[in-house]
Amino acid sequence: MDPWNSAQDVVRCTLCQDSVAPMYCEACHIHLCKDCVEKHLADSSKNHKVVSLKQYLTTLNYPKCRKHPTKQCKLHCEQCDIPICANCISEDHLGHKQVDIFQKFEDKKETLQKELRELKKIIYPKYREIATNISMQKADLSKNSQILKTAIDKQGEVWQKEIETIITNLKSNVEEMETKHLGVLDKQEDEITGLTSEISQNIAGLKKLLNSEDFYLVSEYESRNAEFRTLPSKLKVSLPNFRPQKTHTDQLIEQFGSLSALSFTTEEQDYSMPPQAAKSSLPGMSLMDEPRVITAIHTRHEYLLGVTCLNDIEIWTRGEECMMNLYNIWGEQVKCIEPMSGSVPYDIAVTRSGDLVYTDYRDKTVNIVKNTQIQTVIRLQGWIPYGVCSTSSGDLLIVMVSDVEKQTKVVRYSGAIEKQSIQFNDKGQPLYSSSYIKNIIENRNLDICVSDNEARAVVVVNQAGKLRFTYTGPPSTTKEPFRPNGITTDSQGRILAADGMNHCIHILDQDGHFLRYIDSCYLVYPWDLCVDTRDNLIVAECGPNLVKIIQYCM
Repeated sequence: MDPWNSAQDVVRCTLCQDSVAPMYCEACHIHLCKDCVEKHLADSSKNHKVVSLKQYLTTLNYPKCRKHPTKQCKLHCEQCDIPICANCISEDHLGHKQVDIFQKFEDKKETLQKELRELKKIIYPKYREIATNISMQKADLSKNSQILKTAIDKQGEVWQKEIETIITNLKSNVEEMETKHLGVLDKQEDEITGLTSEISQNIAGLKKLLNSEDFYLVSEYESRNAEFRTLPSKLKVSLPNFRPQKTHTDQLIEQFGSLSALSFTTEEQDYSMPPQAAKSSLPGMSLMDEPRVITAIHTRHEYLLGVTCLNDIEIWTRGEECMMNLYNIWGEQVKCIEPMSGSVPYDIAVTRSGDLVYTDYRDKTVNIVKNTQIQTVIRLQGWIPYGVCSTSSGDLLIVMVSDVEKQTKVVRYSGAIEKQSIQFNDKGQPLYSSSYIKNIIENRNLDICVSDNEARAVVVVNQAGKLRFTYTGPPSTTKEPFRPNGITTDSQGRILAADGMNHCIHILDQDGHFLRYIDSCYLVYPWDLCVDTRDNLIVAECGPNLVKIIQYCM
């Protein structure tokens, strides 16, 4: 058996997985068909060494048989899953399925490559994501504990106020009863004092009469002893007392309030990656009172101007330099792409299939990056492409400005075919200003939303291109004029617009009503926005060149 010929008959290209692969990359350990060799060599992230599969296999040596050391194993027993030599066949493996050992070796290498890709691209990032979630849970735990303590303190203040009110009322009642009792005693005391004075005067008069020789004075005396023998009524008062009630701790706890039990549950986790650009509707995602920063990524851009999600783990960014960089949520740069023209890309987006798309205003093209290969899909004449987004149907929406009359329109493309042009309202007036600072996004109700910086407005038309509303900022505000930059939408159809000069983000409902600002999270010149599949907001900050991931709804 010719080992390299037998292997070549069955080995398929690792990239296209269709054509027979006569070539092999020793650096990447993958099989290549002739059509995929050039594409593979275009990836400059590695020093590739592509040789013919025949040449590669001739460099391999047959392993020595462990049972018969003087023999070479040229076959592999599929049933026993071990290399075997000619002697092994006659002794133990008669009737077993046997394949060429180099073919088995290459098949095993391909399996190892797939496992490596799965570990690097899916499983390991998911473990990192779980670790990040644990850190977030710790932060939430601390925050929740503080909320509970504050609530308990407030309930304690209510109880303390009530108890103080009860004590004050009881003391007031004691003072009122004391005053009433004292008034009665004072009255009786005054009466006794008056009678005592009269008795004293009577005693003095009697003593004077006893010493007197005046017959008339003695005979005129009238006795009052009978009057004085009737003593005043004795005042008998039952003094109040305080009867404290026995405290029942269980009843107090029930009335005061209690904590719900702490519970732990576990659930199985699927490590498969979420589908790119699939904005599922997440039920009950209401706005948080206090949005919070989940993580911040330091980029290598000099002026960070654009951001778009590849998935929940990886984020594409662009700046004032020509490179487009892919970062994961742990701040590691995964790859970088340079436009074919060498100019700065104006806007970036990700298609439903996960490919990067960018607009190049210098050569007036719209380009898609597949793996590391750049393909020009749209080349314009007389118009310059700026904002771009990928729609739910797979179309591209392009904001473009004419290079002569400075008109602006939004054009829908299916591949390179123009399907729709949106430029004027029902009165024939331009929908958009002539400025080039515009970004675009499709909402989940298929509305087309454009942030128009020069017009200081967010302009929203329906799928047919009819104007629905124009948002120019909330009715009353103390902020600087609204000049939107980046724009995105979430699973609830809310529209989020970056207001860089005011260091905040406006949140609108899908009908253009202002809901609230995100003006916390220490935002500094937020320039571009996107959301991931969990409605986390990704913000590109132009000043500090940070990408911030913010949780603003739950």
